[in-house]
Amino acid sequence: MAEQDNCVHTPGAFRKRASDECPQSTTTKKRVVLEDITNSPNNELIQNSDRESQKPKRGIRRTGGCSSIMYQHLHSLEMEEKRRARPDYMEKVQNDVTPNMREILVDWLVEVAEEYKLVSDTLFLCISYIDRFLSSHALRRDKLQLLGVSCMLIASKFEEISPPHAEDFCYITDNHYTAEEASFYSFSFLCFVLHIKLLCFSIFIWNQRKLGSFMRASEEESKSLSMQFEALSWYLAELSLLDYGCLRFLPSMIAASSIFLARFILEPNKHPWSLALQRYSGYKPSDLKECVLLIHSRHLNRRGNSSLRAIRQKYLQPMFKCVAAHVSLPEIPKHYFEARKE
Repeated sequence: MAEQDNCVHTPGAFRKRASDECPQSTTTKKRVVLEDITNSPNNELIQNSDRESQKPKRGIRRTGGCSSIMYQHLHSLEMEEKRRARPDYMEKVQNDVTPNMREILVDWLVEVAEEYKLVSDTLFLCISYIDRFLSSHALRRDKLQLLGVSCMLIASKFEEISPPHAEDFCYITDNHYTAEEASFYSFSFLCFVLHIKLLCFSIFIWNQRKLGSFMRASEEESKSLSMQFEALSWYLAELSLLDYGCLRFLPSMIAASSIFLARFILEPNKHPWSLALQRYSGYKPSDLKECVLLIHSRHLNRRGNSSLRAIRQKYLQPMFKCVAAHVSLPEIPKHYFEARKE
């Protein structure tokens, strides 16, 4: 690990990456400490795709009423500044932590979530906690991984049926921290969580699932495309976690942008943002342009540290339809971001 930026102590088991070959199955985990952990995989949406396809198709008109009111309420919550991380905390608050260090930490936490088979909600909530904490507390770089472990521990308590223990997270760091340190830090962070009223489910995940469920119900999508699309949307959404620059966008905008980009990658000759999606999400193509282009650059490895490949390796697995192997066109046509008429 580099002495300056890479402050995350990565165990040797995580340095061995699986092959990029799509058909090749992933290697079996050999950690004894993980044998009794039985949390559901974070590919729950993909696993349920067959059952979803057997349900009667429903048009967008069914999404009104209570569902619409709930969406509007969640959108109003995400607009509140007290519920969001500062998009400039690296420049205004942190003196020792850098965006590159954050990126390395997030990449490692993706591997931790995979190792312990944690649901995606836990990962997104964990990253949200980290950014919220760093928005108001200056931290030394040697404590950054401990913060990440503590946030993952707290997030798993909310989202997992059988969450890992503090000892498990310490083990995953090759015992770089003790269970007492992790527990104490988690308790201190929990006090912070209660203080800023962060005890809520991941708005990002809700938006992603809501838009995703609409796409699955859409009559214009075939079954095979729907499964590819859903996995690809999740892949792009997780890529956004790596990028500190995405903090300036609302969670719902990142979710919508992931869907926009996924549709473009799968069908580049078809307009990726239908009028139905525009009405349902509340976003015009022009609203999404900046966010879409940022995630697109991340997908093409034009931004960030290209050596961090945990998310790519995860989505090269057959259970995720190997969507990380999809190649996007280098440029998105400008007219795709122009206003669409009803």
